[in-house]
Order: sequence, then C-alpha cells, then structure tokens
Amino acid sequence: MEIQKVSLTFRSIHKLALPATIAGIAEPLLSITDTAIVGNISVDGLESLAAAGIVGSFLSMLIWILGQTRSAISAILSQYLGAEKLGAVKTLPAQAIFLNITLSVFILLSTIFVIEEIFTLMNASGKILHYCISYYSIRVWGFPLTLFIFAVMGIFRGLQNTYWPMMIALVGALLNIVLDFILVYGIEGLIAPMYLDGAAWASLIAQMVMALMAGVLLVTKTDINLKLSLDWHPELSRLIVMSLNLFVRAIALNTALILAVREAAALGDKYIGAHTIAVNIWLFSAFFIDGYGAAGNIMGGRLLGAKNYTGLWSLAKKIIKYGLLISLVLVLLGFVFYYPIGRLFSNEPLVLETFYAIFFIVILGLPMNTLAFVFDGLFKGLGEMKYLRNTLLVATFLGFVPTLFLGKYLGWGFYGIWIAFTIWMIIRGGALVFKFRRKFRPLLQNH
Repeated sequence: MEIQKVSLTFRSIHKLALPATIAGIAEPLLSITDTAIVGNISVDGLESLAAAGIVGSFLSMLIWILGQTRSAISAILSQYLGAEKLGAVKTLPAQAIFLNITLSVFILLSTIFVIEEIFTLMNASGKILHYCISYYSIRVWGFPLTLFIFAVMGIFRGLQNTYWPMMIALVGALLNIVLDFILVYGIEGLIAPMYLDGAAWASLIAQMVMALMAGVLLVTKTDINLKLSLDWHPELSRLIVMSLNLFVRAIALNTALILAVREAAALGDKYIGAHTIAVNIWLFSAFFIDGYGAAGNIMGGRLLGAKNYTGLWSLAKKIIKYGLLISLVLVLLGFVFYYPIGRLFSNEPLVLETFYAIFFIVILGLPMNTLAFVFDGLFKGLGEMKYLRNTLLVATFLGFVPTLFLGKYLGWGFYGIWIAFTIWMIIRGGALVFKFRRKFRPLLQNH
C-alpha cells in the first residue's frame, strides 16, 4: 500500500491547531463568563458564585460523559479519509447524531425531577441549594443542543476541518458574553436584572444559536447526509464501543471533578467560591492547550489510516513541543497577572485570599497537563479508547481519590484538593507517553 502524504509542517499543524484552540477555549469561556459576572453580583454574589460552580461542575460531567461520540466519530472519519474510503461511512454521522440526541433527552428527563437531591449530595444547602435548583432548571434544556453541536464538531474534525467548529464556538461565546451583561445586570428602564437566572438564560440562548448554526453549516459545507438510515452501519458498533470506553473514562474523570467540588463545598462557602474560580481557570488552560491535542486527533487518525507511522511519530514530537511552549507562556502569564486574574472573578476578600493560596499549584501543573491533554487527543484519533479508559480509572481511583482523602485526614484542607489534581495529571500524562513510545516506536523501526 502506498503511504499517503500528509503535510506535517508548522503551517499545516497550526492550520488545524489554532482554530481548534479558539473553538476549545470558547467552550470553557461560557462558564468563565458566568463565573466572572455572577461573582460580581451585588446581591448574594458569594452564594451565586458557589451555585454557578456546583451546577457548572455537574453539567460539565454530563456533557463530558455523553459527548464522547464527538471523539469517536472524528477518529473513524479521519481514519477512513486516510485510507481514501470516506464514501464507505457516509451514513454513519446521521446515526451518531441520533444516538447523541436520544441519550441526552433520556438523561435530561432522568435528572430534572431529582434536582434537589442531586445538589444536596454535592453539599449544597440553604440559599446556595435554592440558587442551584433555579440555575440548573434553565441550563439543563441546553444539554441536547450541546451534544448535537459536539457531534457536528466531531464530523468536521474527522474531515480535517477545524475552521467551522471555531466559528460556531466563537459566535456562541461572544453572544453569551453580551447576553450575560444584559440579562444578569439588566438595562435600566428596559430589562430588570435577572442575576443568576440571567446567566442561565444567556447560556441557553447561545446554545440555541450555536446548534442552528452547526446544522446549517453541516448541510451547506459538507457532503454529509443528515437523513437517518435504518440500516445499521457496520462501523456503528465500533463507534458505540469506542464511545462506551470514553463514557467510562469520562465517569472516572468527572468523579475526580465532582469529589473536588464536594470537598471544597464541605470546607465552606469561601472555599467553593475559590475552587470555582480555580477550576474554571484550570479548564480554560486545558482547552487552550488542547488545540494541539485536536490536531493530533485529526492528523493522527488520518496518518494511522494511511499506515504512515513515520509521519505519526513526527507529528507526536511536534505537537508536544508546540504544546509545551504554549504551556510555558501560560505559566509566565499566570505568575505575572497572579492577583489581577483573581479580581476578574470576585470582589469578595475571603474568596480571593483562599484562591491566591492555591493558584500557584494550578499554574505550576500546566506543563504536565500539556502531556496529558495532547496525548489524550492523539490517542483518541488513533482509536485507543480502551487504554484511555484504563488510564483514567487508574489515575482517578489509585491516584486522585487516595490523595484527596489522605489530604483530608492529614488536615491539608484546600491544598489537599489541588495536590490530588497534580498527582492525577502526573499519572495521566506519564501513562500515555509510555504507551505511545512502547507501541509505535517498534512500528517506526520496522516500517
């Protein structure tokens, strides 16, 4: 078989990575905008910030668990593109989208009637619990829309296109910011302030616009047919298995995130407020770095489909180098703007003091996070979902959870939560680097 040529120049990688980075950071920017604006509300700002953090963590868990079809469909399409057999999977995307929406509606209906119980389990009580219920009751209706958007973005990625996902994400993020200011604070004489509920409506409206835009672009900019075929596509079983592996992986991932929120909430209001700020910055940096993971996902699947192992090895080295450079820039910016960053999110002295005490841990962990996020994206493109699942299970239940509760037992307080995050990322990054070298170096030498 002749090896398909795939350009691995700085320009070709960044043509995919930069739009993917912009699209990626637009996603957590929705939550960051809510956090920053809600944290500065004059009425119950601390309680609103805590509620936004708790609900945001739970929604992120749902989205990440059920949004894994995006990575699976992207991997399959890119591999078929590399093998020059794209026509063989023309009916698969519509079936993947249908699967996503069906699951999302089921989960929505399963949670909407037990909202109070869910957030009580996450240690929300009193006024914070009331705000959680109100905020979630609005935001949850955007859940099916988000999963539809994710599936469409996965299709575009599989077709080696990150431009349109970027445009969808940018429109949604900018619209959300504008609506946040209008609906949260109101416009004197025109719109009454809606406070936390306003932030929820802003996110929901932005998701509606993004979903409409995604559907129109998919129909007009690709040859993908959205007509649902009742004939079971041969690759649908593989897609479901890949998605289930990522489903289990996402449960492990979100176990760590939810436990962290729960322990922060148990420490007190100022801690959950500080944790909300820290975790939003952590997620923002993750998606920022993840642009190179997306390039690895997209190009890696195509190179594997073409059996171009030399190109695959070269791709891995380049995207890690670029990702580490970006992470070092973020580390520098984090320390230079250490205090102004906190003040963007809250004007509560107790929250800021608590946040500043652990922010250095978040910043110093960025290079290790880069290894985990970049190789994570690459492994998804290669279809290595089973190994990703096992890595997260080990990192979470043998790394994060024991460290978290050891820190609680030893009285480390808020520091213990973020030390546990650091151990978690070291295991994730180290395991993926080890696996890639062990599996693909022999293939490179024999090629």
